Amino acid sequence: MVGAHGNPSPGVHQYQRATRPAGIGNVHADWMGSLPSKLSAMPLKHLAVPGSHDSFTFWVDVHAPVGPDQKVYVKYLATMFSVLAKKVMVRWSMTQNLTFKEQLDAGIRYFDLRVSAKPGELGNEIYFIHGLFGHKVRDGLLEISSFLGRHRKEVVFLDFNHYYAMEAEHHVYLISMLQEVFGSKLCNNCAVENVTLDYLWEKKYQVIVFYHHPSAQGVPVMWPGNKIPAPWANTTEPIKLIEFLETTLKERDKQGSFHVSQAILTPTVNTVAKGLLWGLRSYLVERNLPTIMSWVEAQKPGVDGVNIITSDFVDLTDFANIVIKLNNLLLSEQNRKPR
Repeated sequence: MVGAHGNPSPGVHQYQRATRPAGIGNVHADWMGSLPSKLSAMPLKHLAVPGSHDSFTFWVDVHAPVGPDQKVYVKYLATMFSVLAKKVMVRWSMTQNLTFKEQLDAGIRYFDLRVSAKPGELGNEIYFIHGLFGHKVRDGLLEISSFLGRHRKEVVFLDFNHYYAMEAEHHVYLISMLQEVFGSKLCNNCAVENVTLDYLWEKKYQVIVFYHHPSAQGVPVMWPGNKIPAPWANTTEPIKLIEFLETTLKERDKQGSFHVSQAILTPTVNTVAKGLLWGLRSYLVERNLPTIMSWVEAQKPGVDGVNIITSDFVDLTDFANIVIKLNNLLLSEQNRKPR
């Protein structure tokens, strides 16, 4: 078996990763760099950008302790029924099949990132987390940086929005790591309206980091979380989700921020109990994807429209392509304007 970075994996039995359909390739590896000049001159907040929810969950470590992001009763069950409980958790914690590189090749440009230190572990190492611990954050960042080095006109949003078991020194370590890995690719915090692809290309910026924690205040290349609101519907029902997405789009700030439409359903304890052995993908996502994707296909970017749209299991449909193609509507709109 090959690990997420193309190297043979130590302890193969430790790796929990779903199979994925064939056909996901690098079709959209350079989609931003290929946009017409009319679109590269527009504020990025007005373009449609595909993103992934819990972007790093393509691999979780079933042999590590349950994450500090979990409720007490989940930790108790995992302690009492260790292997069985964690196998169930894998089915409900994994929201993506594709590695960072595979997501980038497929066109994903926004990454939803939750991170944690391991309680009791010496040092300041930080890991991705969603119920169970994932890869070291540094490994994921290096994979993203490697892609950006090969695709100089592509830009990514890295949204660090949840932190667990992290003290002040962990935040210092993570912020330093981001600066070390990406260096001059990091875009300085500025007025959102000024951020066009043309501006980013001119400055050779490729990474916009949002850091939802006071530790990043005063660091020029860390953007505050309030510049990328991501309203969360917290529902298992697709109709309620769509109503929520419509309402929050209408309420979208006209100035000063990007906007994330989270086109995702969230399981309750009851949902997990009913679909215990099925898992998130089979029990909740696949059966509701047609309804959700119909909403996505009907959207339009622009001043009052969608910006970033996120999904679970971005490889199950033509998700990234559908979102990217929404930008064509901006071209036809411009062409209709009187000259």
